Amino acid sequence: MKIGITCYPTYGGSGVVGTELGIEMAARGHEVHFISSSLPIRLRQPNPLITFHEVEVMTYPLFEYPPYALALATKMAEVAESASLDLLHLHYAIPHSVSAFLARAMHAPKKLPFITTLHGTDITLVGVNSSYLGITRFVIEQSDSVTAVSQYLKDKTIQEFETKNNIEVIHNFVNCDLYCKNPNEVLRRSFAPDGEKLLVHLSNFRPVKRVMDVMEIFIRVREKMPSKLLLIGDGPDRTAVETLAHKKGIHQHTFFLGKQENVEQTLGIADVLLLPSEMESFGLAALEAMACETPPIASRVGGVPELITHGVDGFLADPGDIQRMADYAIQLLGNAALHAEVSQAARQTALKRFCASLIIPRYEELYRRVLEQAG
Repeated sequence: MKIGITCYPTYGGSGVVGTELGIEMAARGHEVHFISSSLPIRLRQPNPLITFHEVEVMTYPLFEYPPYALALATKMAEVAESASLDLLHLHYAIPHSVSAFLARAMHAPKKLPFITTLHGTDITLVGVNSSYLGITRFVIEQSDSVTAVSQYLKDKTIQEFETKNNIEVIHNFVNCDLYCKNPNEVLRRSFAPDGEKLLVHLSNFRPVKRVMDVMEIFIRVREKMPSKLLLIGDGPDRTAVETLAHKKGIHQHTFFLGKQENVEQTLGIADVLLLPSEMESFGLAALEAMACETPPIASRVGGVPELITHGVDGFLADPGDIQRMADYAIQLLGNAALHAEVSQAARQTALKRFCASLIIPRYEELYRRVLEQAG
């Protein structure tokens, strides 16, 4: 198949999943064309079956905001024609699915079906805003197929938009061969030279991720045992968190690593992942950590309980309950037998339920089904 994928190229779950899906599809022999404003962050290695098409937006004094959605639609139609695409797959409804709808109309009478995958804030934050609710409902209805990354998100979409289109739940996935425990002791000692425990956080540092809570949890853990904190990612709250680290006198124990392409290497040397988000429609960072045998301590919100079984392969607490999350971290880090048990259970959850080898065939089957229905 020849597949066009559009996702945000930034450090967020929808962009990561869209990019990893394209990589996995190319590994299975499909031709993949990424259509986006810039190169997606996870496209690490050149691949003859993967092509990137940059969307360029015209600036003009009359345009208060550059019309990216129109430029994207034009590029989608161009690539569909030149590469003979079979279908488009859009990650995050706004504006990608709107652009796909326009591209499909421009491509007529040739068929150009498109699939929309809902990731979370495109429904729970952007989509329900009065400025976008109508158009979001419209593109959901116009999509040839719609998927959601969790049962929670599917239910939320039906509730908010009263959509009649069938929504299929296809959970996020992880490459279990790539994401695994990292035995690199040299790398670990570079952060923890005296055998300190390593806690890690991975996000886009937006307010919904509650990164300030990560720092407060870490402060409580450090009161009980020597430990270091690794923060992977970047975003609007980074400066505030760095300021807090200096104010609390723990900046020398905190490593701001910024955006990382090979996050599995860092996740694989850590002991615990902290994910105290206000909302997560799935919790991809937790899954990637679990595959690396790094138990997650996360908020009991959204689709996270579909991934983590409390007390078995990780721990859950209410968002904002900093002390309870710190207690779980201290319990895990202070009990080697418990940590080993939960770490292995986390890895088994990833292997048995969320490996790319299990999830990608579902997308392949969905693509074939959509193409058959489109004739």
